[in-house]
Amino acid sequence: MYLFPRQLLIHHFWTPKQQIDFLDIYHALRKQSHPEILCYLEKMIPLISDVGLRWHMTELCTKIQRGTHPAIHDILALRECFTNHPLGMNQLHAFQMKALSRAMLLTPYLPSLLLRLRLKSHTTVIHQLDKALVKLGIAQLTAQEVKSACYLRGLNSTHVAEERCRTWLGEWLQISCSLKEAELSLLLHNVVLLSTNYIGTRR
Repeated sequence: MYLFPRQLLIHHFWTPKQQIDFLDIYHALRKQSHPEILCYLEKMIPLISDVGLRWHMTELCTKIQRGTHPAIHDILALRECFTNHPLGMNQLHAFQMKALSRAMLLTPYLPSLLLRLRLKSHTTVIHQLDKALVKLGIAQLTAQEVKSACYLRGLNSTHVAEERCRTWLGEWLQISCSLKEAELSLLLHNVVLLSTNYIGTRR
């Protein structure tokens, strides 16, 4: 049993070193999907009818590929693209939903209908938690609570200082609480967009 604690023990029984090691393993698994998700966004650019939105999406993808952490306004400028065609929740292709599921540490081995329903449900829950968290205030959270909240939303917070985590979580919440229910596909993609190049992340 003790040879495979990650599979056989719940996280409450992990040692502090095991917690870091295992969270790194899980993050490495979800990070494998990031290039696929970004590549899909690039492929969708010609399908965006608005010239200005096409330019914004091109700029965002270029920034992330060059290792730049995007600003909040860079992401929110694209909310219309994620409402309907081509990137709305109901328009996502099966392989993009599988990649997004892996980025959320959810199994991708389900029919497309179930993948879509579960991604919608999971993103809606996070959106609701974000609204509650804004009311509570990030300052009320302990260091561990902040790191856990960041990890749930895509950041490998095990290697980021507490204050940097609080800053990142503040950016996430500002984006999340600016979005309507119909725009939650953007929040789902934000797991990748906001976390990939954040300063202080080591892996």
